[in-house]
Amino acid sequence: MKKYIDKIRNKENLSFNESKEAFKILMDGKANDQEIFDFLTLLSDKGESSDEIAGGVYVLRDKSKRVNVEDCIDTCGTGGDGMNTLNISTASALLLASMNIKVAKHGNKAVSSKCGSGDVLEELNIKIDLEPNDIERQISENNFGFMFAPNYHSAMRFVGPTRKKIGKRTIFNMIGPLSSPALVKRQVVGVFDKKLLKIFANALNNLDIKFAWILNSDDGLDEISPYEKTNIIQLKNGKISEIVIDPKKLKVGAEKFENLIGDDAKFNSMKMINIFKGEDNDFSKAVCLNAAAGLIVSEKYDNFELAYNYARGFIKSGKVYKYLVRIQNV
Repeated sequence: MKKYIDKIRNKENLSFNESKEAFKILMDGKANDQEIFDFLTLLSDKGESSDEIAGGVYVLRDKSKRVNVEDCIDTCGTGGDGMNTLNISTASALLLASMNIKVAKHGNKAVSSKCGSGDVLEELNIKIDLEPNDIERQISENNFGFMFAPNYHSAMRFVGPTRKKIGKRTIFNMIGPLSSPALVKRQVVGVFDKKLLKIFANALNNLDIKFAWILNSDDGLDEISPYEKTNIIQLKNGKISEIVIDPKKLKVGAEKFENLIGDDAKFNSMKMINIFKGEDNDFSKAVCLNAAAGLIVSEKYDNFELAYNYARGFIKSGKVYKYLVRIQNV
């Protein structure tokens, strides 16, 4: 481990293979606490490269339990944007599933906010503690399965205590969302920092992803914002391009950012139920924007405005609530 730590201390990037080797040492429990601490903090100080992220993802995926499903999408973002919003990507995942898109949602309980995807789904009576064969069945029957990260990435236990001690974001906040046990080939990934857009795109390109949107909004969200422009890097069949979504051009008509602020799981789940029943507000608009990204990445639409309008019509119909009731406690 020492040679990799020394290299990072000298502000040199690890290659993809070096990163794989270093993460294998970490995930096999062969690094001591000081080595883990130095590796993670020095990487953070230097700034993580796409090869370093891809190497970490490769090892984390390799060590995880496997969920065998075909042609699913994931909407797991990095979190950590510090905005404490309602669970936009989780709501958009459920909206997509209700529209007959297969969603293998990867996520966790709250880390940097009051309510993570695992917390809100549990409050909605959707089981989060499922084994791979149950997830496969859920996706086959209901288009939605939630993979609770701690159940699938047991190798993370070796770094957990040190991450707590560090107490700030590390490379694991970046590799977690890309390490789906379902090995999804289609992804909408929100990132907490614009600087990560191209880094994530290159990392995903290294990992055989078919179609991904990596996004960050001008108001700092790791989601498509209903208020400000959102910068997107598209990765499609190995080609990387840039897109900007402007909610003003789309005439989204959202009112104010405060309308997206979340609270605990009880509060956030009620807000979600309300929009699924057809209530039209800023939260509903934000969810539809992010579901539209999912429709593009799933190749159901190739025009974002049409995808957004379709999602808007669907959510206002109340059909999503009927779908939610169907998948509760199954």
